[in-house]
Amino acid sequence: QVQLVESGGGLVQAGGSLRLSCAASGLTFSSSGLGWFRQAPGKEREFVATISWSFSTYYADSVKGRFGIFRDNAKNTVNLQMNNLKPEDTAVYYCAATSYRNSFPRKRVEEYEYWGQGTQVTVSS
Repeated sequence: QVQLVESGGGLVQAGGSLRLSCAASGLTFSSSGLGWFRQAPGKEREFVATISWSFSTYYADSVKGRFGIFRDNAKNTVNLQMNNLKPEDTAVYYCAATSYRNSFPRKRVEEYEYWGQGTQVTVSS
């Protein structure tokens, strides 16, 4: 059974930083594609960042230059470093994983088979 567990969310002032972490189990982590998505109240879930099994990365334009996605295959974790946070970054952030390796970047919700439960990030102005 695949499990993805996010942590690290919280309340931060605009301009601050947070580091989200996602611990994975039950899948072949080193060959999996990983992604972060977010969903604000009343909005659809949107792509934030992804990292391939070969460490290629891709970001949404809204976070490029502020967020970084990193994977640690020894610890089966994927992290999202978020800097210079803005109020519009407020959302529930979800970790996602896919066992498919045939395309990159994977930016759509339906391209991921496994999801975490989400962690709340709130940025105050």
